[in-house]
Amino acid sequence: MDVTERTATGPEPESEPSSGPDGSRSPAGRPDRSGLKIAGGVLAACAVLVGYGITAGTGGDDDEPERKVPTAAVTYEVTGTGTADITYQARSESGKAVVVRSATLPWRKTVDVPLGREAVVSITLGEQGGEARCAVAVRGRHVQGATAAGEFGRATCSGDLPRRS
Repeated sequence: MDVTERTATGPEPESEPSSGPDGSRSPAGRPDRSGLKIAGGVLAACAVLVGYGITAGTGGDDDEPERKVPTAAVTYEVTGTGTADITYQARSESGKAVVVRSATLPWRKTVDVPLGREAVVSITLGEQGGEARCAVAVRGRHVQGATAAGEFGRATCSGDLPRRS
């Protein structure tokens, strides 16, 4: 059995320098990690560009103002006692209505409606019946009112909005 002893005062045996994945070695005998440094730099550059793209928007012209749909304030009001299902038009360009089921009366809501659209509120009473009145006001000015009465009574109030401000 061959055993080699080292003493505390003797020189360390020379170890073979380690090599990188491609076999290259740095002058100090450490693996060459320049490829990792380059990849890290490229990754950091990509992150900066993505971050800039998110904060700068989609590359549109910064001088163009954001296109906003002009609207008018519309107040819908339903008076009476009990509950009613209420359907009304709000700021939806697609024309989808908002539905409130079993709203406790009296009920009032002010919303923005795109110009050129129709401001509409409809009420439907339940099987208990009763009486309820709807009203529409555009920019604070009363436009129309109607009354629903009896079991499953219905009423609709509407008003045209101007096409321009």
